[in-house]
Amino acid sequence: MLYYVLVGIIALLLGAVGGFFLARKTFQDQIKDNPPLNEETLRIMMAQMGQKPNEAKIRQMLRQMKSSQK
Repeated sequence: MLYYVLVGIIALLLGAVGGFFLARKTFQDQIKDNPPLNEETLRIMMAQMGQKPNEAKIRQMLRQMKSSQK
Protein backbone atom coordinates (compact mmCIF):
# COMPACT_ATOMS: atom_id res chain seq x y z
CA MET A 1 0.00 0.00 0.00
CA LEU A 2 2.78 2.42 0.91
CA TYR A 3 4.43 1.60 -2.41
CA TYR A 4 1.43 2.90 -4.39
CA VAL A 5 1.28 6.12 -2.42
CA LEU A 6 4.99 6.80 -2.96
CA VAL A 7 4.74 6.05 -6.69
CA GLY A 8 1.74 8.38 -6.93
CA ILE A 9 3.53 11.22 -5.13
CA ILE A 10 6.67 10.79 -7.26
CA ALA A 11 4.61 10.73 -10.47
CA LEU A 12 2.78 13.87 -9.36
CA LEU A 13 6.04 15.70 -8.65
CA LEU A 14 7.60 14.62 -11.93
CA GLY A 15 4.50 15.73 -13.82
CA ALA A 16 4.48 19.12 -12.12
CA VAL A 17 8.17 19.75 -12.84
CA GLY A 18 7.83 18.52 -16.43
CA GLY A 19 4.74 20.67 -16.96
CA PHE A 20 6.51 23.74 -15.62
CA PHE A 21 9.44 23.38 -18.00
CA LEU A 22 7.18 22.59 -20.96
CA ALA A 23 5.03 25.66 -20.28
CA ARG A 24 8.14 27.82 -19.83
CA LYS A 25 9.62 26.69 -23.17
CA THR A 26 6.31 27.21 -24.96
CA PHE A 27 5.97 30.72 -23.53
CA GLN A 28 9.54 31.65 -24.52
CA ASP A 29 8.96 30.37 -28.07
CA GLN A 30 5.78 32.43 -28.37
CA ILE A 31 7.52 35.58 -27.13
CA LYS A 32 10.36 35.00 -29.62
CA ASP A 33 7.92 34.50 -32.54
CA ASN A 34 5.56 37.32 -31.53
CA PRO A 35 7.49 40.03 -29.69
CA PRO A 36 5.49 42.63 -27.75
CA LEU A 37 4.69 45.89 -29.50
CA ASN A 38 7.13 48.74 -29.10
CA GLU A 39 7.28 52.32 -30.36
CA GLU A 40 8.89 51.45 -33.68
CA THR A 41 6.26 48.81 -34.44
CA LEU A 42 3.48 51.28 -33.67
CA ARG A 43 5.05 53.88 -35.95
CA ILE A 44 5.21 51.37 -38.81
CA MET A 45 1.60 50.28 -38.22
CA MET A 46 0.33 53.86 -38.18
CA ALA A 47 2.27 54.70 -41.35
CA GLN A 48 0.76 51.67 -43.09
CA MET A 49 -2.72 52.81 -42.06
CA GLY A 50 -2.05 56.22 -43.61
CA GLN A 51 -1.75 58.11 -40.33
CA LYS A 52 1.12 60.41 -39.58
CA PRO A 53 2.65 59.10 -36.34
CA ASN A 54 3.53 61.77 -33.81
CA GLU A 55 5.15 61.24 -30.43
CA ALA A 56 2.07 62.09 -28.36
CA LYS A 57 -0.13 59.65 -30.24
CA ILE A 58 2.47 56.87 -29.94
CA ARG A 59 2.81 57.42 -26.17
CA GLN A 60 -0.98 57.48 -25.77
CA MET A 61 -1.39 54.18 -27.64
CA LEU A 62 1.39 52.53 -25.59
CA ARG A 63 -0.23 53.70 -22.33
CA GLN A 64 -3.63 52.40 -23.45
CA MET A 65 -2.21 49.00 -24.37
CA LYS A 66 -0.30 48.69 -21.09
CA SER A 67 -3.34 49.68 -19.03
CA SER A 68 -5.58 47.20 -20.87
CA GLN A 69 -3.15 44.35 -20.13
CA LYS A 70 -3.38 44.83 -16.34
